[in-house]
Amino acid sequence: MSATANPVAGAPAAAQPFALKSFMSAPYFTSLVTVFLLVLMFGAGAAAYTGFLSLQVVLNLLIDNAFLLVIAIGMSFVILSGGIDLSVGSVLALSTMIAAWLLRSAQWPPSLVIATVLVLGALFGAAQGALIHYFKLQAFIVTLAGMFLARGLCYLISIESITIEDPLFVAMSQTQLDFMGGFISPGAMIALVLLGVAIYAAHYTAFGRAVYAIGGNEQSAQMMGLAVGRTKVLIYALSGFCAALAGVLFSFYMLSGYGLHAQGTELDAIAAVVIGGTLLSGGYGYVAGALSGVLILGTIQTLIAFDGTLSSWWTKIVIGGLLFVFCVVQRLMSFGAKQN
Repeated sequence: MSATANPVAGAPAAAQPFALKSFMSAPYFTSLVTVFLLVLMFGAGAAAYTGFLSLQVVLNLLIDNAFLLVIAIGMSFVILSGGIDLSVGSVLALSTMIAAWLLRSAQWPPSLVIATVLVLGALFGAAQGALIHYFKLQAFIVTLAGMFLARGLCYLISIESITIEDPLFVAMSQTQLDFMGGFISPGAMIALVLLGVAIYAAHYTAFGRAVYAIGGNEQSAQMMGLAVGRTKVLIYALSGFCAALAGVLFSFYMLSGYGLHAQGTELDAIAAVVIGGTLLSGGYGYVAGALSGVLILGTIQTLIAFDGTLSSWWTKIVIGGLLFVFCVVQRLMSFGAKQN
């Protein structure tokens, strides 16, 4: 009996390592790890602190990090294409400065100010994309130059903070929208709507398919007849647009424009995208992962705030540790994919 049962019993056991490798190399594996980590952190917070699991605490994560989610959405497309954009934090700061100056000094109507800022952000990103593709320059160098340029332009406008007193911006800052028994800000709602549009664009449009194809292998994408140049310019234009929109949301949140706003935000956005499950090498990941990545960063900050005894620098320490872990996980995924 046992001799005849052994081969049958041994077949599933032999298949288990292969099944595990296939699971770890699946596109959704790191996203599942991110969601599991987020649930674990919320569980730990609920066990340690009273009221941590309240709906409003979760909604406050969206309110406080709406601008970061918008930047992370644009960064997701850039990283999925195999690129990087280090200029987004400086473009955010420049957008707040332009908006504040146009509102206070030029007396422009707020709707025109917002439209102008968004167009300028998209043009700034498109210019970077054109330099990267048509001049065959490294995205790191081009966007690093863009980071310095945008940050420097802030101080040409003013070296001081410019207060925003426009009624529309003040109203957007103070408005609370009812949401499932709690409230969120208009900025958080805009970020969630943009996330929905971005998910649709990434997975159900020709543009999204081209982004994944370029990230997977740019030469193969060209051989397939895809408009690689146009797509890359659009990708960086989208990133610039998202950075400018984040600047508008940040202006709603802070009611000021300042050249020192959002220092290091580009690194937070990259961290959120990577923790959300997108490979830095490109072609692999989900735009929706930007939300889970941003929520994890926000949850870490909230846990430290609830504790009350830890320095805020622990946020950077924990995020750095998480990035190391996810880099290892991504490496294991790439090994699993090659062996399969």
